[in-house]
Amino acid sequence: MVQPNTDFMMPNVNFFGPNVIKEIGQRAKLLGMKKPLIVTDSFLRNLENGPVKQTEASLAAAGVDYAFYDNVEPNPKVRNVNEGKQTYLDANCDSIISVGGGSSHDCAKGIGIILTNGDDITKLAGIDTLENPLPPLLAVNTTAGTASEITRHAVITNEETKLKFVVISWRNVPLVSFNDPMLMLDVPKGLTAATGMDALTHSVESYVSEHRNDITDAQAIQAIKLISKYLPQAVADGHNIEARTKMAEASLLAGMAFNNADLGYVHAMAHQLGGQYDAPHGECCAALMPTVEKWNMIASPQRFADIARFMGENIDGLNVWEAGQKAIDALQRMSDLVGIRTVKQLGAKPEDFELLAKNALLDGNAGPNPRKGNAADIVELFKEAYNK
Repeated sequence: MVQPNTDFMMPNVNFFGPNVIKEIGQRAKLLGMKKPLIVTDSFLRNLENGPVKQTEASLAAAGVDYAFYDNVEPNPKVRNVNEGKQTYLDANCDSIISVGGGSSHDCAKGIGIILTNGDDITKLAGIDTLENPLPPLLAVNTTAGTASEITRHAVITNEETKLKFVVISWRNVPLVSFNDPMLMLDVPKGLTAATGMDALTHSVESYVSEHRNDITDAQAIQAIKLISKYLPQAVADGHNIEARTKMAEASLLAGMAFNNADLGYVHAMAHQLGGQYDAPHGECCAALMPTVEKWNMIASPQRFADIARFMGENIDGLNVWEAGQKAIDALQRMSDLVGIRTVKQLGAKPEDFELLAKNALLDGNAGPNPRKGNAADIVELFKEAYNK
């Protein structure tokens, strides 16, 4: 593949490592934030000495006032975005700080989008639809998976149509991200597994994407290696600081990769499962990935052989197809090992597959998938994953 000219997007500053949360107050002050809106969920807000309390303490120490929107739901809805905007205006805020996982970050981006680009976020779905900059945005991350704290993607669910859509724009990239693994020690096993598999999906899809380049390859490769080694350890013992730190690092690397190389059919299809059945995004990705990537393998067999090697598989003496199948088997084994549910267990209904397939092909992530399919192909992939 001849690599196209490319740009590379990520936040201006990325704080990483134990206790970097303490830096947020001074960074907010340095950026001239007078009254940020903290966007989070009610559980995190009320967690004693949790990430929100630590964010508050750092802001208070720096003399920065703040307000709250703490009604973020999993798979954030249009109503959350609209409520958050009204809270921002009522409290006379001038900036935004998201605290949480992907749901908080995506909701915060959505709030910023409609503050400056029009009231109806559903009309802004797609790529580079935003004409105006968002208010200043900082992102404090609490899970190792979505990487929304560094990306240009804002994923929102229309609760009326049950359609999950993406607003993709360089304007969505936060100014500063904070990845503090000490904030992740008490993340439950199920969420650790789901977000970790999301990061693995980011890495794999980036590595086989038509938009990949040497820079994103390097990030995806290292992320695959780290996740393969450390995700099971983080699921087994959430207080394993080394595993948590390495998973935070892997998530960050995977986010850098897919923010610039883009994704593929796994995410395009997973968004439909998540929107239709309000299922956890990471589990949707993990449940679909082995099936979709096996279908993709004919488009780039050597890439899948590479993935097998990155995941620690012994491919000596195998031809490229046998080695590629080792990658597919390893992806399935990792999902099983960390307790990911199947497509059927996530609540999918075969009678919905034609609609889900149609919408998947309209998703902003579908374009760079290495193998091109039609709606009938996507229906068959949903069916195959469902029947596992």
